[in-house]
Amino acid sequence: MSEPTGVARDQLRTIVERVERLEEEKKAIADDIKEVYGEAKANGFDTKTLRTVVRLRKQEMAERQEQEALLDLYLHALGMVPDTEG
Repeated sequence: MSEPTGVARDQLRTIVERVERLEEEKKAIADDIKEVYGEAKANGFDTKTLRTVVRLRKQEMAERQEQEALLDLYLHALGMVPDTEG
């Protein structure tokens, strides 16, 4: 494998440095999110449920309804939901 030229080396260094900066920003954001969940927990909120709400809010309504219908179907099939008929 040949050595990169000066221009290619500079481009490569720039790309690597950009990725490194973005990784640092990503870690800082992840730390901020963790802190917000910590605040929520300190205020009595269930963080597992909050994470589910955040995930569900990202979904389109039709996709969410389809997943809820499948979950309901599976739970009924496994006898995990009491029969309300009758």
